[in-house]
Amino acid sequence: MLRVRNLRTGYEDFQLSANFAVQDRSLVAIVGPSGSGKTTLINTIAGFLPVNIGDVEWNARSITSLSPGRRPVSVLFQDHNLFPHLNVERNVSIGLKANLKLDPTEKDKVFETIRKVGLEKYITKKPSELSGGQRTRIALARVMLRCKPLLLLDEAFLGLGPALRLEMLALIMDFVHEENMTLLMVTHDINDAIKLNQKIIFTHDGQVIGPIDIAEFLSSSDLKFRQYLGS
Repeated sequence: MLRVRNLRTGYEDFQLSANFAVQDRSLVAIVGPSGSGKTTLINTIAGFLPVNIGDVEWNARSITSLSPGRRPVSVLFQDHNLFPHLNVERNVSIGLKANLKLDPTEKDKVFETIRKVGLEKYITKKPSELSGGQRTRIALARVMLRCKPLLLLDEAFLGLGPALRLEMLALIMDFVHEENMTLLMVTHDINDAIKLNQKIIFTHDGQVIGPIDIAEFLSSSDLKFRQYLGS
């Protein structure tokens, strides 16, 4: 279980407060107005932003003092963090070993993961030679290879068309279910949350509300929710 306990974090001009828990194997969409704290929350859980007050716990153990690489977390960002000079194989392999010195068993794992995301025909291509959807698949393959129990997505599908967005979301959901992972996904598209069909975390003026059931969120009379939904 992910537990964010009495948290205060942020920057000089913006502070975020959070106190919530997410059960194992949950699918949670993080939504809210622009600038309300969605990415700040993700960055804090991942370890890219320090905690001022409070604690981040995984399975009842604090991970607050751990570096990002030592946390039980993988992150899929909007820009995918791909290396432009590396081909598909090496961009994926770096998720397993930063020095890219893989043994035969590890190489087999890389090839199998690339096959799972449908990029086996593009293994020697560099990111600039691929479409936006294919670049997203490279980043997803790297995350799949690391196979950490908590997956964070920060607008990972931004810029993709509706059909491709649904395809990528389905691929993510299949992977998360298969590996019994917990998913937190920042999105500006409420349809993503509806597709996940589980929980919502709502950020508003630096406050974190939830998780709450998606059906409860959609039917709530709370003015903040209604204004966000435009209803």
